[in-house]
Amino acid sequence: MIYAEAEELENMINQMRKSLILIAKETGLNSNDTLCYSQKLVKLITEYQKLQKIPTRKV
Repeated sequence: MIYAEAEELENMINQMRKSLILIAKETGLNSNDTLCYSQKLVKLITEYQKLQKIPTRKV
C-alpha cells in the first residue's frame, strides 16, 4: 500500500516539476503562477518524505 502511494507521489512530483519549469519559462521566476506551482511541489515533496519515514512492517 505504501509503495503504491509513494509511486503515485513520485509521478505527481515529476509532473509538477515539469509544469513548474514550463510556467517559470512562460511567466518568469517571480510570477504568482510560478510561486504557486513551487509551493504545490514543496507540499508534494514533503508528503513523499513523510511517507518514506514510515517504518515498513516485516512479515
